[in-house]
Amino acid sequence: MTDTPRYWFPKPYADFVQRLRVPCGFLLLVAFAWLSRPSLFSMVLGLPISVLGLLLRAWATGHLAKDQQLATSGPYAYIRNPLYAGTLIAGAGIVAAARSLWLALIFAAVFVLVYLPTVEQEEQHLRGKFAEYAEYARRVGRFLPGRTMRGEGKRFSWALYRRNEEYKAMIGFTLAVAWLVWKWRYMP
Repeated sequence: MTDTPRYWFPKPYADFVQRLRVPCGFLLLVAFAWLSRPSLFSMVLGLPISVLGLLLRAWATGHLAKDQQLATSGPYAYIRNPLYAGTLIAGAGIVAAARSLWLALIFAAVFVLVYLPTVEQEEQHLRGKFAEYAEYARRVGRFLPGRTMRGEGKRFSWALYRRNEEYKAMIGFTLAVAWLVWKWRYMP
């Protein structure tokens, strides 16, 4: 019996929606700006959740040398997709801070219909590029920790963090917080 991975989305669909990630990001930005109705309570609840997602993303990028070697240290020792998990957590926190059911539904739809197929496509790419990926995928959960893999003991690299331009996520978060505070203060 072969250990063939099961994919939920057909490859032509995954190829198509991968190109939609950036336009969907703009759609989410417009929806966020239009639909957010923050309160002090929603921001106090949601923004710390976002920070946790951003920290997970930052930790992951400090261990990711894209297409050069398979990342198995840092958060990659626990889950295969810490960048997407961090995006999900950060986005969920922003949605909670924005206090909009419609925004939550749009965010969930984009994540399921665009990001999950992209995750599968990236995993197929890694499976083809790195021979050790199949064993890694068998031991480490996609989004939830499974049997963890012992990383090579590599330390976080600020050089990788900068090369992967993760600081842009913090800039985006700061702008989102500023917008939420402005809407809460001046557009009750």
